[in-house]
Amino acid sequence: MPTDTAAAPVTLARRLGVFDATMIVMGGIVGSGIFINPYVVAQAVHTPALILGCWAFGGLVALAGGFIWAELAVLRPDLNGQYAYLREAYHPAVAFGYGWALMLVIQSGGMAAVAVTCAHYMREVFGGSISDRMLAIVILLSLSFINCLGVRAGSSVQSVLMILKIGAIFALVAAGTLWGSGPPLHWTPLLDRPVSWNLVAGVAAALTPILFAYGGWQCASFMANEMKNVERDLSRAMVFGVIGVIVLYLAVNAVCLTALGPAGLAATMTPASTVIQHALGRSGAFWLALAIAVSTLGFLSHGMLTAPRVYYSMAQDKLFFDWVGLLNHRTHAPVIAITMQGVLASIIAVSGRYEQILNYVVSIDFIFFGLTATCLFVFRRRAPGHSGYRVPGHPYTTLFFVIACWLVVLGTFVNYPKNSFIGLGLLLLGIPAFMFWHRRSTV
Repeated sequence: MPTDTAAAPVTLARRLGVFDATMIVMGGIVGSGIFINPYVVAQAVHTPALILGCWAFGGLVALAGGFIWAELAVLRPDLNGQYAYLREAYHPAVAFGYGWALMLVIQSGGMAAVAVTCAHYMREVFGGSISDRMLAIVILLSLSFINCLGVRAGSSVQSVLMILKIGAIFALVAAGTLWGSGPPLHWTPLLDRPVSWNLVAGVAAALTPILFAYGGWQCASFMANEMKNVERDLSRAMVFGVIGVIVLYLAVNAVCLTALGPAGLAATMTPASTVIQHALGRSGAFWLALAIAVSTLGFLSHGMLTAPRVYYSMAQDKLFFDWVGLLNHRTHAPVIAITMQGVLASIIAVSGRYEQILNYVVSIDFIFFGLTATCLFVFRRRAPGHSGYRVPGHPYTTLFFVIACWLVVLGTFVNYPKNSFIGLGLLLLGIPAFMFWHRRSTV
């Protein structure tokens, strides 16, 4: 899920080595998407080679993005996240547009998608007649209430949840490999038919859920000040971390394809549980679904406290209501911002299916990912010849990331115009909103 958190506490400064940073990178990426998105990808592209090829390409995009965000953190260590980069490189109006989209589309939609994922797997565990959408609303509002009380998962709890996620992936891969063989796969060439618009559109549609699942590499920009040797270790951590996630994701998809085949994978909304049930029966599926549901809850709860930092920055810039950033005097939790975020996410969760929510989020999120990457050109021009960490292969790798992001945006608009244009319409509403607050701040 998209995040925009502030830098970590100074008390941890210069303690992280390559291994620690690699774990942070992997932990920031591995969320709920890998447990459900394989079925969405299989619906868009229908051959094993294309499915795995799209997942590998998505990993390369994530790696390029991580490199860019790492250099942005070195060039502007005093800034925290996309909002500040866009404000510094371009104009407060551009930063406001990102914050506005984060509130109405990106963060709210990402939370809704993760809640729907959690609901899928909770129903696998507990059953019941409640729909995924209604259960997702219960999850969102309950976690919003808990976070308003100031109950925040400690580092030990987050570590346990990370172990659950990784453990669930290894259990899925091991069980599927050993006992989950299905019908023989037909490994046709990667491009088994001439390149056509339908093929390009299918790949673009597949990349939407894939890039959502790889989201989190932006955590690279939050740990630059904590590393022993940032120029050496940050790039290594990004390479090792993202490649590690690529291997995990490819392994999960290979197991799903082996056990279910492309058609079977496209037909199930809970591919991880289906594979485990195929291999170990209902008892194995029960425990895997429980681990996924619990880890997803933790991921969602932790993510609820990130976006209010952006709204607080907007209020500090006098571009948003001051009361949105207010903290409860007893719990120090941004109660109003958390509640607003939970209500907006609940509205999105009930308004569409999981894949529709993904299209709504990615179509706008990757506009700003590409735009933020262009900040690197601006900051380098302002600081020519800086001696810190530099993106390997710049400007080509940076241009690759920007073009990939905006091509995915284009493909999402073409394939899913309704949900994408809803997101765009909400983004454009930010123009009069900015004019209102900007005029208000200058009076």
